[in-house]
Amino acid sequence: MCAIADTGSVRKAARQLGMTQPSLTTQLRRIEKALGGQLFFREPSGSRPTPLGHSVLCRARPIVAEMRALVEEIASASVREEGARLHIGSTNSPAVAGWLRRLRVRLPETDTTIRTDVSANALLHMVAMGQLDAAFVHEVEGAPLRVPEGLVEHELLAREPQFIALADTHPATARSVVRVADLADDQWMVDPTVDGEWAGLRRIWAAAGINPRVVHGDYLTAVDLVTAGEVVTPCQPTARSRPGMAIRPLHGDPLAVRLFMACRPDGAPAAAADDLFADLTASYMEIAWASEAYRDWLVRHDGPLRAGR
Repeated sequence: MCAIADTGSVRKAARQLGMTQPSLTTQLRRIEKALGGQLFFREPSGSRPTPLGHSVLCRARPIVAEMRALVEEIASASVREEGARLHIGSTNSPAVAGWLRRLRVRLPETDTTIRTDVSANALLHMVAMGQLDAAFVHEVEGAPLRVPEGLVEHELLAREPQFIALADTHPATARSVVRVADLADDQWMVDPTVDGEWAGLRRIWAAAGINPRVVHGDYLTAVDLVTAGEVVTPCQPTARSRPGMAIRPLHGDPLAVRLFMACRPDGAPAAAADDLFADLTASYMEIAWASEAYRDWLVRHDGPLRAGR
């Protein structure tokens, strides 16, 4: 119930809780049947609590908080008995592999695991719940994340431009920088499960005065469609180009994200937050300068990645 109220929809709550939407819907119906009333209004824009739902939530939240404290206490005792553990999370990023490699060198006796998710909000929630020690996420410009109260943010980049991936046969690849308006007749692929992505793209389309055709899907599938010339799609500047694909910056850098690592103020059990962030920064620097498209952009612009090289 708390997850549905916090995320505003059963679908988003199910993703956050790591379960299927039908399972969560069935569970909600059982609760409503037991309590004898509807707990949420189902609307096209999502779900919002009914008066009964508000009343139940007021009683439920303290229970969840107490259960969270109990789980964290047991987990801490388990760590002391079984050895050090480190749980980190990340949205999709080529920097993840280097981050893990550096952490395992720094902490050879620590059991380090990673959880990846397209939803930055879900990862931040897991940090707040104690399920992760730290998470590396991106926040789309103009679409703020719901950062739980009390988390500490270590900012890697205040503003990083997002590029565009298109077939290497696309006429726009003749230029080193592509204008959004030049892609008005193309079909864009968007992953609606990536927090803030849909809102960010609608904003830049409106600014460019275009209303392109859109297909929804995941960005792993997009690679094949891009190389086939079926779609264009936004991508991270650190993304690796594939045969048949070209990656270009967008003119004026209209689409951008903020990159940061979040952790709890009490710190990770196996490593200080500063060390975690230092390894993340080094890994990101490595993959940023290894990317041809991003390297060319960095050479032409001043910024923290160029200054730190």
